[in-house]
Amino acid sequence: MFEKVKVFLKDSYTEMTQHVTWSSYKELQNSSILVLVASLIFALVIGLIDAGFRTVLDAFYGSF
Repeated sequence: MFEKVKVFLKDSYTEMTQHVTWSSYKELQNSSILVLVASLIFALVIGLIDAGFRTVLDAFYGSF
């Protein structure tokens, strides 16, 4: 059992250090900015939808 774990760890280390292509710092920055902007846009859209529903429901319940 211990031998299997040892082989797994060795193979994992080799895979991560020699076979994986890591993104550059600039690519990571661009991806992070893209995710941030998309998240802000999504939050704004959801906020506007929520405000619209709140306005409609307030008007509906206020008519009683």
